Amino acid sequence: MASIQQTLTGIMEWVDARLPVTETYEKHMSKYYAPKNFNFWYIFGVLAFVVLINQFLTGIWLTMSYVPTGDGAFASIEYIMRDVEYGWMLRYMHSTGASAFFVVVYLHMFRGLLYGSYQKPRELIWVFGMLIYLALMAEGFFGYLLPWGNMSYWGAQVIVSLAGAVPFVGDELMTWVRGDFNMSGITLNRFFALHVALLPLIILILVVLHILALHEVGSNNPDGVDIKKHLDKDGVPLDGIPFHPYYTIGHDLPAIILFLFIFCAVMFFYPDGGGYLIEHPNYEPANPLKTPNLIAPVWYYTPFYSMLRAATYPLFGMTAKFWGLVVMAGAIAILFVLPWLDRSPVKSMRYKGWGSKIFLTLFIISFFILGYLGTIHPTPIKTIIAQICTAIYFSFFLLMPWYTSVEKTKPVPERVTK
Repeated sequence: MASIQQTLTGIMEWVDARLPVTETYEKHMSKYYAPKNFNFWYIFGVLAFVVLINQFLTGIWLTMSYVPTGDGAFASIEYIMRDVEYGWMLRYMHSTGASAFFVVVYLHMFRGLLYGSYQKPRELIWVFGMLIYLALMAEGFFGYLLPWGNMSYWGAQVIVSLAGAVPFVGDELMTWVRGDFNMSGITLNRFFALHVALLPLIILILVVLHILALHEVGSNNPDGVDIKKHLDKDGVPLDGIPFHPYYTIGHDLPAIILFLFIFCAVMFFYPDGGGYLIEHPNYEPANPLKTPNLIAPVWYYTPFYSMLRAATYPLFGMTAKFWGLVVMAGAIAILFVLPWLDRSPVKSMRYKGWGSKIFLTLFIISFFILGYLGTIHPTPIKTIIAQICTAIYFSFFLLMPWYTSVEKTKPVPERVTK
């Protein structure tokens, strides 16, 4: 036994002399000190990583049987579901994983808003996170077309047609995106290439940068207190504990197990989510001559789709469709500048004033309402509601420099609390 241990130690010493494996492990795991007051909201980062692994692995296996052509795509999905051994499970793991990814990412982003995890010195962490979110939206959209079902076809047709609203070059841009004058097998093939090759690589690089930036400045906590201000004689934060094994085993592992139970329950018993995870028209092959009764994107895009539809008035010679595109793009772009909009002297919502709390509450409510409105047919009343909610969404950001600078905040403790 001792000789085996000596051999393994010798191998690791040989490897470490050529590649800093142990040093990297210690820096990012066993000697990375995280605040000791992490709570429930700090599980969604690791859950996003779990789902990312699921999407990579199941995606690789699905590509082995998928045919990215106009004639073969839908048939290959049927083949995977009916004839490939456990193909149905791989397909449902991937489709359920797509929605699960956005669930945990949205909750992860909410935690950032709740505890001010975007404020100095974590601005770059937030920007990398937003780039991941943007890449995920693109990845989800390109994957949305791949089943080549009727909703996939028409949903992608509507989204791609937005490029036509760009002044002067809209028609050419729309043709360039599709690769053809209409949605066709060429469009499907190029979306497949982007979905399985380019965007996963970009997401993986951004995730690594996100983690490196996080571990460079340290994790935030529910109090927004910098634990590096209080160190013991060895330079270890008094309010910190090693990320591994304390958080990996005692905090993250139970959360992963519970998450997998919920994930499997949805995957096995409710894989289409009543039409929200897999739309009912997607069980039919793409048909350019049969428009679905309601064309709506997957649920995680619907808040922005509602904002797009909320723009109904042409202005300055530009069409309402163009302004809808501007509003939708602006709703995502404004997230990137959030760290520079918040002027509050404190980070955590625990110590911010009523202005921040009210605006955050209204922001979340409006986001949910917009998400729901994006799944149903618009009416004049619903359009007005969408316009009000869109105004609230943007007010949260645009008025932030004002209400965060004038509100009365509570004193922040010197050390972390429970």
